[in-house]
Amino acid sequence: MVGLRCMRACWTGWLVVLALGPGASMAQPAACDKPVYLGFETGSMETAPMVGLVLQRQQVRATFFAAADRTAEDGDSLDTRWAPWWGARGAEGHDFVSLTRERVTWLADERGVRPEFRVQPKLGAFAGRTFTWNAAKYCDNIAQAADRLGYITGQQALPLFRAPGGRLSPRLAAAAQACGYRHVGLNVVPFPKPGAPSAKVATPAQISQTVARIRPGDLVLGHLGEWTRELPQVPAGLNELIDGLKAQGYCFRTVSQHPDYAGLLTRARPEPPADGK
Repeated sequence: MVGLRCMRACWTGWLVVLALGPGASMAQPAACDKPVYLGFETGSMETAPMVGLVLQRQQVRATFFAAADRTAEDGDSLDTRWAPWWGARGAEGHDFVSLTRERVTWLADERGVRPEFRVQPKLGAFAGRTFTWNAAKYCDNIAQAADRLGYITGQQALPLFRAPGGRLSPRLAAAAQACGYRHVGLNVVPFPKPGAPSAKVATPAQISQTVARIRPGDLVLGHLGEWTRELPQVPAGLNELIDGLKAQGYCFRTVSQHPDYAGLLTRARPEPPADGK
């Protein structure tokens, strides 16, 4: 059964910029020579409601990378409590990508003819333990999050995945692609920079510095709440960041509109904002 499944085709006060390459894709509401890709990973979900409101107000679509992260309510980010929030994001036309259900971190390739990998789940009953998984087991963990996303959003997840922390080998990427999931490559730049005085505050200078670092084709990635911060997280600066990028002539796109991934799904989607931003 696992093999059959695998063959199917916050703002948290910190942000990362993921370089995906220049250019836009797909039929778009207006010409766009400065696309930027806004995305969020799941987390404690403390910032999720405000992130949803900001995206609605700004009429910006994002890409959500999801795992079953522990939440402040002792549930997980893909459970029934959060289903209405995810359903609203699905209706708005955002993209959804698996982060593996248990945030399975690749550690090393195992030697052998068949692809096997030393991995460590960060979530679930076996969190923190090290295992050797074959390709089918790793693909099944990708599929579990993708299937759950499809159920709670009402939209099919993209046939993509993101390796937690961006850690994987060419062999793991090839194995995942063989069972229907292409990897989204990442080049991470943290925001605010390490050592920022408060996880709750994104200063105007930090926002301006981030806008200055972004180039067309970058994916800007935040988290929907983080357990590693001492203070509660709020999406402080997200609205200002979006305003700053718009002022620089950037238009917002989702990963499925990136030239490397365009046309992955032919699902019906809500019409994008008329101004293309």
